[in-house]
Amino acid sequence: MGAVVNQTQPIRLLLVEDEFLIREMVAEDLSEQGFSVCAVSNAGDALSHLASAAVDVLFTDVNLPGGMDGMALARRAREINPDLPVVYASGHVNVFGLGACVPGSIFIAKPYLPSVVGRILVTAMKTSAARAGAGANTRVMASMTAA
Repeated sequence: MGAVVNQTQPIRLLLVEDEFLIREMVAEDLSEQGFSVCAVSNAGDALSHLASAAVDVLFTDVNLPGGMDGMALARRAREINPDLPVVYASGHVNVFGLGACVPGSIFIAKPYLPSVVGRILVTAMKTSAARAGAGANTRVMASMTAA
């Protein structure tokens, strides 16, 4: 598996996933792709990390324990860093409306292939940079599922 990150500094990813095995598998795969991954299991830990460390992209599950879901986490994260790229993942696509996503975010339906997620995260960063330059307000839905 080749690295998707071709920079002198790795992309600093905050991964928020409450399912232990998924979190570990995705963190390992993305680390192998060249990302610097901080993996946490809930929104509270994610906000603590956002307040204390630089993050280049947020990849969060929508359904999280502890009273704050991934949608609320993304809104709070954008209060801290208004240009932060956000990628959501969920197996419950119809439970919420995509209109609740923060502007410019990307949604990935579960199950997804972790090997493809790295490219989506890089795309989210490029989209965020372009949006910041052009003032665009877009949402993207990606379908990267296992066959």
